Amino acid sequence: MPGPVPELLSKTIETLYRLESGRVLATLVRLLGNLDLAEEAMHEAFAAALEFWPQTGIPDKPRPWLISTARFKAIDVIRRRARFDGAQRDLAAHMQSRGNEDEEIEDDRLRLIFTCCHPALPPEGQVALTLREICGLTTEEIARAFLVTPATLAQRIVRAKAKIRETPIPYEVPTPQELPERLDAVLQVVYLVFNEGYSAAAGAEVTRAELTGEAIRLGRLLAELQPEAEVIGLLALMLLQESRRAARTSPAGELVLLADQDRALWNSEQIAEGLALVAKALKSRRFGPYTLQAAIAAVHAEAESAAATDWRRIVALYNQLVRIQPSPVVYLNRAVAIAMCDGPEAGLAHVEAVLEHGGLANYYLAHSARADLYRRLGRTAEARASYERALALTQQGPERQFLQERIRQLK
Repeated sequence: MPGPVPELLSKTIETLYRLESGRVLATLVRLLGNLDLAEEAMHEAFAAALEFWPQTGIPDKPRPWLISTARFKAIDVIRRRARFDGAQRDLAAHMQSRGNEDEEIEDDRLRLIFTCCHPALPPEGQVALTLREICGLTTEEIARAFLVTPATLAQRIVRAKAKIRETPIPYEVPTPQELPERLDAVLQVVYLVFNEGYSAAAGAEVTRAELTGEAIRLGRLLAELQPEAEVIGLLALMLLQESRRAARTSPAGELVLLADQDRALWNSEQIAEGLALVAKALKSRRFGPYTLQAAIAAVHAEAESAAATDWRRIVALYNQLVRIQPSPVVYLNRAVAIAMCDGPEAGLAHVEAVLEHGGLANYYLAHSARADLYRRLGRTAEARASYERALALTQQGPERQFLQERIRQLK
Protein backbone atom coordinates (compact mmCIF):
# COMPACT_ATOMS: atom_id res chain seq x y z
CA MET A 1 0.00 0.00 0.00
CA PRO A 2 1.45 3.41 -0.96
CA GLY A 3 1.76 5.98 1.81
CA PRO A 4 -0.28 9.16 2.02
CA VAL A 5 0.36 11.72 -0.75
CA PRO A 6 1.77 15.05 0.53
CA GLU A 7 -0.90 17.75 0.38
CA LEU A 8 1.07 20.08 -1.92
CA LEU A 9 1.78 17.27 -4.40
CA SER A 10 -1.85 16.15 -4.28
CA LYS A 11 -3.00 19.68 -5.12
CA THR A 12 -0.44 19.89 -7.93
CA ILE A 13 -1.78 16.67 -9.46
CA GLU A 14 -5.36 17.95 -9.07
CA THR A 15 -4.37 21.13 -10.91
CA LEU A 16 -2.60 19.09 -13.57
CA TYR A 17 -5.73 16.98 -14.02
CA ARG A 18 -7.84 20.13 -14.49
CA LEU A 19 -5.39 21.64 -16.99
CA GLU A 20 -4.19 18.58 -18.91
CA SER A 21 -6.76 15.77 -18.69
CA GLY A 22 -8.54 16.94 -21.83
CA ARG A 23 -5.36 16.91 -23.91
CA VAL A 24 -4.24 13.60 -22.44
CA LEU A 25 -7.61 12.00 -23.20
CA ALA A 26 -7.68 13.37 -26.75
CA THR A 27 -4.23 11.99 -27.53
CA LEU A 28 -5.12 8.63 -25.98
CA VAL A 29 -8.24 8.37 -28.15
CA ARG A 30 -6.01 8.97 -31.19
CA LEU A 31 -3.63 6.25 -30.03
CA LEU A 32 -6.23 3.75 -28.83
CA GLY A 33 -9.21 4.49 -31.07
CA ASN A 34 -11.62 3.84 -28.19
CA LEU A 35 -13.11 6.55 -25.94
CA ASP A 36 -14.03 4.24 -23.04
CA LEU A 37 -10.62 2.56 -23.01
CA ALA A 38 -8.85 5.92 -23.29
CA GLU A 39 -10.83 7.33 -20.38
CA GLU A 40 -10.14 4.29 -18.21
CA ALA A 41 -6.42 4.39 -19.03
CA MET A 42 -6.20 8.13 -18.34
CA HIS A 43 -7.69 7.74 -14.86
CA GLU A 44 -5.29 4.87 -14.13
CA ALA A 45 -2.37 7.06 -15.21
CA PHE A 46 -3.35 9.82 -12.80
CA ALA A 47 -3.75 7.20 -10.06
CA ALA A 48 -0.23 5.98 -10.88
CA ALA A 49 1.03 9.56 -10.57
CA LEU A 50 -0.40 9.74 -7.06
CA GLU A 51 1.39 6.48 -6.24
CA PHE A 52 4.83 7.07 -7.82
CA TRP A 53 5.47 10.82 -7.89
CA PRO A 54 5.85 11.14 -4.09
CA GLN A 55 8.94 8.88 -4.45
CA THR A 56 10.26 9.97 -7.88
CA GLY A 57 9.19 13.60 -8.02
CA ILE A 58 7.11 15.26 -10.73
CA PRO A 59 8.54 14.61 -14.22
CA ASP A 60 9.91 17.55 -16.20
CA LYS A 61 7.18 16.90 -18.78
CA PRO A 62 4.17 15.48 -16.93
CA ARG A 63 1.83 15.19 -19.93
CA PRO A 64 4.05 12.78 -21.95
CA TRP A 65 4.59 10.74 -18.77
CA LEU A 66 0.84 10.47 -18.25
CA ILE A 67 0.19 9.57 -21.89
CA SER A 68 2.93 6.93 -21.93
CA THR A 69 1.76 5.45 -18.62
CA ALA A 70 -1.85 5.40 -19.79
CA ARG A 71 -0.87 3.74 -23.07
CA PHE A 72 0.88 0.89 -21.25
CA LYS A 73 -2.08 0.57 -18.86
CA ALA A 74 -4.32 0.24 -21.92
CA ILE A 75 -2.03 -2.38 -23.45
CA ASP A 76 -2.31 -4.40 -20.23
CA VAL A 77 -6.12 -4.17 -20.40
CA ILE A 78 -6.11 -5.24 -24.06
CA ARG A 79 -3.81 -8.19 -23.30
CA ARG A 80 -6.12 -9.38 -20.53
CA ARG A 81 -9.04 -9.23 -22.92
CA ALA A 82 -6.97 -10.96 -25.63
CA ARG A 83 -7.09 -14.21 -23.67
CA PHE A 84 -10.69 -14.44 -24.83
CA ASP A 85 -10.63 -12.43 -28.07
CA GLY A 86 -8.18 -12.85 -30.94
CA ALA A 87 -8.89 -9.38 -32.33
CA GLN A 88 -7.82 -7.87 -29.00
CA ARG A 89 -4.56 -9.82 -29.27
CA ASP A 90 -3.85 -8.19 -32.63
CA LEU A 91 -4.70 -4.75 -31.22
CA ALA A 92 -2.31 -5.24 -28.29
CA ALA A 93 0.51 -6.18 -30.66
CA HIS A 94 -0.25 -3.14 -32.82
CA MET A 95 -0.23 -0.81 -29.81
CA GLN A 96 3.06 -2.28 -28.55
CA SER A 97 4.70 -1.74 -31.94
CA ARG A 98 3.71 1.91 -32.20
CA GLY A 99 6.05 3.04 -29.42
CA ASN A 100 5.93 6.60 -28.11
CA GLU A 101 4.43 8.89 -30.70
CA ASP A 102 4.55 12.67 -30.63
CA GLU A 103 2.24 13.73 -27.80
CA GLU A 104 2.29 17.38 -28.85
CA ILE A 105 0.09 17.11 -31.94
CA GLU A 106 -1.86 20.38 -31.85
CA ASP A 107 -5.29 19.33 -33.08
CA ASP A 108 -5.93 16.12 -31.10
CA ARG A 109 -8.64 17.84 -29.08
CA LEU A 110 -10.19 19.38 -32.18
CA ARG A 111 -10.47 15.93 -33.80
CA LEU A 112 -12.05 14.52 -30.66
CA ILE A 113 -14.53 17.41 -30.44
CA PHE A 114 -15.64 16.67 -34.01
CA THR A 115 -16.02 13.00 -33.04
CA CYS A 116 -18.21 13.87 -30.06
CA CYS A 117 -20.23 16.25 -32.26
CA HIS A 118 -20.91 13.58 -34.89
CA PRO A 119 -24.45 13.84 -36.38
CA ALA A 120 -25.16 10.24 -35.34
CA LEU A 121 -25.34 11.52 -31.74
CA PRO A 122 -28.37 13.45 -30.45
CA PRO A 123 -27.67 17.22 -30.60
CA GLU A 124 -28.08 17.78 -26.86
CA GLY A 125 -25.70 14.88 -26.18
CA GLN A 126 -23.02 16.11 -28.58
CA VAL A 127 -22.26 19.28 -26.67
CA ALA A 128 -22.70 17.77 -23.20
CA LEU A 129 -20.34 14.86 -23.94
CA THR A 130 -17.67 17.11 -25.40
CA LEU A 131 -17.74 19.54 -22.50
CA ARG A 132 -17.60 16.72 -19.92
CA GLU A 133 -15.10 14.30 -21.45
CA ILE A 134 -12.77 16.49 -23.48
CA CYS A 135 -12.93 19.91 -21.86
CA GLY A 136 -13.06 18.73 -18.27
CA LEU A 137 -16.14 20.65 -17.13
CA THR A 138 -18.16 19.06 -14.34
CA THR A 139 -21.72 17.89 -14.82
CA GLU A 140 -22.89 20.79 -12.61
CA GLU A 141 -20.99 23.36 -14.69
CA ILE A 142 -22.46 22.07 -17.95
CA ALA A 143 -25.97 21.86 -16.47
CA ARG A 144 -25.65 25.53 -15.51
CA ALA A 145 -24.71 26.44 -19.09
CA PHE A 146 -27.74 24.53 -20.44
CA LEU A 147 -30.09 25.71 -17.67
CA VAL A 148 -31.06 22.07 -16.88
CA THR A 149 -30.64 19.86 -13.81
CA PRO A 150 -27.39 17.89 -13.34
CA ALA A 151 -29.37 14.61 -13.44
CA THR A 152 -30.84 15.47 -16.86
CA LEU A 153 -27.40 16.44 -18.12
CA ALA A 154 -25.82 13.21 -16.83
CA GLN A 155 -28.37 11.13 -18.75
CA ARG A 156 -27.51 12.98 -21.97
CA ILE A 157 -23.84 12.08 -21.49
CA VAL A 158 -24.62 8.41 -20.74
CA ARG A 159 -26.77 8.11 -23.89
CA ALA A 160 -24.14 9.81 -26.07
CA LYS A 161 -21.37 7.49 -24.85
CA ALA A 162 -23.57 4.45 -25.47
CA LYS A 163 -24.17 5.65 -29.04
CA ILE A 164 -20.42 6.02 -29.63
CA ARG A 165 -19.91 2.42 -28.47
CA GLU A 166 -22.64 1.17 -30.80
CA THR A 167 -21.74 3.28 -33.84
CA PRO A 168 -18.31 3.18 -35.52
CA ILE A 169 -17.65 6.94 -35.50
CA PRO A 170 -14.26 7.87 -37.02
CA TYR A 171 -11.79 9.96 -35.02
CA GLU A 172 -11.03 12.67 -37.59
CA VAL A 173 -11.76 16.19 -38.75
CA PRO A 174 -14.56 16.01 -41.35
CA THR A 175 -13.95 16.45 -45.07
CA PRO A 176 -14.74 19.89 -46.58
CA GLN A 177 -18.04 18.46 -47.85
CA GLU A 178 -19.06 17.25 -44.37
CA LEU A 179 -17.80 20.27 -42.45
CA PRO A 180 -20.81 22.65 -42.75
CA GLU A 181 -23.28 20.25 -41.07
CA ARG A 182 -20.80 19.55 -38.27
CA LEU A 183 -19.59 23.07 -37.60
CA ASP A 184 -22.51 24.56 -35.63
CA ALA A 185 -22.26 22.05 -32.77
CA VAL A 186 -18.48 22.50 -32.57
CA LEU A 187 -18.78 26.30 -32.45
CA GLN A 188 -21.34 25.94 -29.67
CA VAL A 189 -18.97 23.70 -27.71
CA VAL A 190 -16.05 26.09 -28.08
CA TYR A 191 -18.15 29.05 -26.96
CA LEU A 192 -19.59 27.18 -23.97
CA VAL A 193 -16.05 26.27 -22.90
CA PHE A 194 -15.09 29.92 -23.21
CA ASN A 195 -18.14 31.05 -21.22
CA GLU A 196 -17.36 28.70 -18.34
CA GLY A 197 -13.85 30.14 -18.26
CA TYR A 198 -15.12 33.71 -18.59
CA SER A 199 -17.63 33.33 -15.75
CA ALA A 200 -16.95 30.20 -13.71
CA ALA A 201 -20.00 28.40 -12.33
CA ALA A 202 -18.56 28.05 -8.85
CA GLY A 203 -15.45 28.53 -6.76
CA ALA A 204 -13.25 31.35 -5.53
CA GLU A 205 -12.34 32.77 -8.96
CA VAL A 206 -14.45 34.78 -11.40
CA THR A 207 -12.54 33.40 -14.38
CA ARG A 208 -10.69 30.22 -15.37
CA ALA A 209 -7.90 31.30 -17.71
CA GLU A 210 -7.10 27.74 -18.81
CA LEU A 211 -10.60 27.36 -20.28
CA THR A 212 -10.75 30.74 -22.06
CA GLY A 213 -7.24 30.15 -23.42
CA GLU A 214 -8.16 26.67 -24.68
CA ALA A 215 -11.34 27.95 -26.33
CA ILE A 216 -9.42 30.71 -28.13
CA ARG A 217 -6.79 28.18 -29.26
CA LEU A 218 -9.50 25.93 -30.68
CA GLY A 219 -11.16 28.96 -32.28
CA ARG A 220 -7.93 29.77 -34.10
CA LEU A 221 -7.65 26.17 -35.35
CA LEU A 222 -11.25 26.30 -36.61
CA ALA A 223 -10.62 29.65 -38.34
CA GLU A 224 -7.67 28.09 -40.18
CA LEU A 225 -9.75 25.05 -41.08
CA GLN A 226 -12.89 26.94 -42.17
CA PRO A 227 -12.35 30.73 -42.42
CA GLU A 228 -16.01 31.65 -42.82
CA ALA A 229 -17.81 34.55 -41.18
CA GLU A 230 -19.26 32.86 -38.10
CA VAL A 231 -16.01 31.07 -37.23
CA ILE A 232 -14.15 34.38 -37.52
CA GLY A 233 -16.94 36.10 -35.59
CA LEU A 234 -16.67 33.61 -32.72
CA LEU A 235 -12.91 34.08 -32.49
CA ALA A 236 -13.41 37.86 -32.47
CA LEU A 237 -16.05 37.61 -29.74
CA MET A 238 -13.80 35.51 -27.50
CA LEU A 239 -10.80 37.80 -27.98
CA LEU A 240 -12.81 40.94 -27.21
CA GLN A 241 -14.33 39.45 -24.08
CA GLU A 242 -11.04 37.97 -22.91
CA SER A 243 -9.35 41.36 -23.39
CA ARG A 244 -11.17 42.59 -20.26
CA ARG A 245 -10.13 39.73 -17.96
CA ALA A 246 -7.44 41.62 -15.99
CA ALA A 247 -9.92 44.40 -15.18
CA ARG A 248 -12.83 42.19 -14.10
CA THR A 249 -11.57 41.60 -10.56
CA SER A 250 -9.85 43.83 -8.01
CA PRO A 251 -6.43 42.94 -6.53
CA ALA A 252 -8.41 41.42 -3.64
CA GLY A 253 -10.38 39.20 -6.05
CA GLU A 254 -13.60 41.21 -5.86
CA LEU A 255 -15.89 41.43 -8.89
CA VAL A 256 -15.64 44.69 -10.87
CA LEU A 257 -18.59 45.56 -13.14
CA LEU A 258 -17.97 46.66 -16.72
CA ALA A 259 -18.90 50.28 -15.98
CA ASP A 260 -16.33 50.44 -13.16
CA GLN A 261 -13.42 48.70 -14.88
CA ASP A 262 -10.05 50.38 -15.42
CA ARG A 263 -9.90 50.30 -19.22
CA ALA A 264 -6.15 50.80 -19.12
CA LEU A 265 -5.99 47.17 -17.98
CA TRP A 266 -7.79 45.92 -21.09
CA ASN A 267 -5.54 43.97 -23.47
CA SER A 268 -4.99 46.28 -26.46
CA GLU A 269 -3.52 43.53 -28.67
CA GLN A 270 -6.55 41.28 -28.22
CA ILE A 271 -8.86 44.26 -28.84
CA ALA A 272 -7.05 45.21 -32.05
CA GLU A 273 -7.17 41.62 -33.35
CA GLY A 274 -10.80 41.23 -32.32
CA LEU A 275 -11.90 44.48 -33.99
CA ALA A 276 -10.16 43.53 -37.24
CA LEU A 277 -11.86 40.11 -37.20
CA VAL A 278 -15.30 41.66 -36.51
CA ALA A 279 -14.89 44.01 -39.46
CA LYS A 280 -13.90 41.08 -41.70
CA ALA A 281 -16.87 38.96 -40.60
CA LEU A 282 -19.40 41.79 -40.97
CA LYS A 283 -18.06 42.65 -44.43
CA SER A 284 -18.96 39.16 -45.66
CA ARG A 285 -22.71 39.77 -45.12
CA ARG A 286 -23.02 36.05 -44.26
CA PHE A 287 -22.69 36.45 -40.53
CA GLY A 288 -24.84 35.09 -37.71
CA PRO A 289 -25.22 35.31 -33.91
CA TYR A 290 -21.53 35.04 -32.97
CA THR A 291 -20.58 37.91 -35.26
CA LEU A 292 -23.42 40.07 -33.94
CA GLN A 293 -22.34 39.40 -30.35
CA ALA A 294 -18.78 40.27 -31.37
CA ALA A 295 -20.05 43.51 -32.88
CA ILE A 296 -21.71 44.33 -29.53
CA ALA A 297 -18.44 43.58 -27.71
CA ALA A 298 -16.66 45.82 -30.23
CA VAL A 299 -18.88 48.79 -29.30
CA HIS A 300 -17.75 48.39 -25.67
CA ALA A 301 -14.10 47.96 -26.73
CA GLU A 302 -14.14 51.13 -28.82
CA ALA A 303 -15.73 53.33 -26.12
CA GLU A 304 -13.16 55.47 -24.30
CA SER A 305 -15.23 55.29 -21.12
CA ALA A 306 -18.41 53.65 -19.83
CA ALA A 307 -20.23 56.98 -20.23
CA ALA A 308 -19.18 57.17 -23.89
CA THR A 309 -20.69 53.77 -24.76
CA ASP A 310 -23.08 53.92 -27.74
CA TRP A 311 -26.00 52.10 -26.11
CA ARG A 312 -28.37 52.85 -29.00
CA ARG A 313 -26.03 51.04 -31.33
CA ILE A 314 -25.93 48.10 -28.88
CA VAL A 315 -29.75 47.97 -28.68
CA ALA A 316 -29.93 48.02 -32.50
CA LEU A 317 -27.50 45.08 -32.67
CA TYR A 318 -29.53 43.17 -30.06
CA ASN A 319 -32.66 43.82 -32.14
CA GLN A 320 -30.90 42.05 -35.02
CA LEU A 321 -29.68 39.28 -32.75
CA VAL A 322 -33.12 38.42 -31.30
CA ARG A 323 -34.44 37.93 -34.83
CA ILE A 324 -31.97 35.14 -35.55
CA GLN A 325 -31.37 33.83 -32.00
CA PRO A 326 -34.46 34.57 -29.88
CA SER A 327 -33.17 32.95 -26.68
CA PRO A 328 -34.16 34.10 -23.18
CA VAL A 329 -30.57 35.14 -22.38
CA VAL A 330 -30.39 37.31 -25.50
CA TYR A 331 -33.70 38.97 -24.56
CA LEU A 332 -32.33 39.56 -21.05
CA ASN A 333 -29.16 41.19 -22.36
CA ARG A 334 -31.26 43.33 -24.70
CA ALA A 335 -33.39 44.42 -21.72
CA VAL A 336 -30.27 45.54 -19.84
CA ALA A 337 -29.12 47.51 -22.90
CA ILE A 338 -32.57 49.15 -23.16
CA ALA A 339 -32.27 50.17 -19.48
CA MET A 340 -28.94 51.83 -20.21
CA CYS A 341 -30.41 53.55 -23.25
CA ASP A 342 -33.95 54.51 -22.15
CA GLY A 343 -33.76 54.31 -18.36
CA PRO A 344 -34.33 51.67 -15.66
CA GLU A 345 -38.13 51.70 -15.85
CA ALA A 346 -38.12 50.81 -19.57
CA GLY A 347 -35.51 48.11 -18.98
CA LEU A 348 -37.39 46.67 -16.00
CA ALA A 349 -40.51 46.08 -18.08
CA HIS A 350 -38.46 43.96 -20.49
CA VAL A 351 -36.68 42.06 -17.67
CA GLU A 352 -40.03 41.27 -16.05
CA ALA A 353 -41.35 39.97 -19.37
CA VAL A 354 -38.33 37.68 -19.75
CA LEU A 355 -38.76 36.29 -16.21
CA GLU A 356 -42.51 35.80 -16.68
CA HIS A 357 -41.73 33.63 -19.69
CA GLY A 358 -40.16 31.16 -17.23
CA GLY A 359 -36.99 30.12 -19.04
CA LEU A 360 -34.67 32.04 -16.72
CA ALA A 361 -36.39 31.40 -13.38
CA ASN A 362 -33.21 29.76 -12.02
CA TYR A 363 -30.71 32.02 -13.82
CA TYR A 364 -29.13 34.20 -11.16
CA LEU A 365 -28.08 36.97 -13.58
CA ALA A 366 -31.72 37.59 -14.49
CA HIS A 367 -32.62 38.19 -10.84
CA SER A 368 -29.48 40.24 -10.33
CA ALA A 369 -30.37 42.43 -13.33
CA ARG A 370 -33.91 42.95 -12.02
CA ALA A 371 -32.53 43.79 -8.57
CA ASP A 372 -30.20 46.42 -10.01
CA LEU A 373 -33.06 48.10 -11.88
CA TYR A 374 -35.24 48.08 -8.74
CA ARG A 375 -32.30 49.62 -6.86
CA ARG A 376 -31.90 52.38 -9.45
CA LEU A 377 -35.63 53.13 -9.20
CA GLY A 378 -35.47 53.36 -5.40
CA ARG A 379 -37.66 50.26 -4.88
CA THR A 380 -35.52 48.98 -2.01
CA ALA A 381 -37.62 46.07 -0.72
CA GLU A 382 -38.06 44.59 -4.20
CA ALA A 383 -34.37 45.11 -4.95
CA ARG A 384 -33.36 43.28 -1.77
CA ALA A 385 -35.68 40.34 -2.52
CA SER A 386 -34.28 39.98 -6.04
CA TYR A 387 -30.67 40.22 -4.86
CA GLU A 388 -31.40 37.51 -2.27
CA ARG A 389 -32.93 35.30 -4.97
CA ALA A 390 -29.81 35.79 -7.15
CA LEU A 391 -27.57 35.01 -4.18
CA ALA A 392 -29.39 31.72 -3.59
CA LEU A 393 -28.77 30.69 -7.20
CA THR A 394 -24.99 31.22 -7.54
CA GLN A 395 -22.06 29.33 -6.03
CA GLN A 396 -19.30 31.59 -7.37
CA GLY A 397 -17.40 33.25 -4.53
CA PRO A 398 -16.84 36.77 -5.93
CA GLU A 399 -20.41 36.92 -7.29
CA ARG A 400 -21.78 35.97 -3.88
CA GLN A 401 -19.59 38.56 -2.18
CA PHE A 402 -20.80 41.24 -4.62
CA LEU A 403 -24.47 40.36 -4.08
CA GLN A 404 -24.06 40.24 -0.30
CA GLU A 405 -22.54 43.72 -0.37
CA ARG A 406 -25.46 45.01 -2.47
CA ILE A 407 -27.92 43.56 0.05
CA ARG A 408 -25.97 45.12 2.95
CA GLN A 409 -26.08 48.55 1.26
CA LEU A 410 -29.88 48.34 0.99
CA LYS A 411 -30.39 47.87 4.75
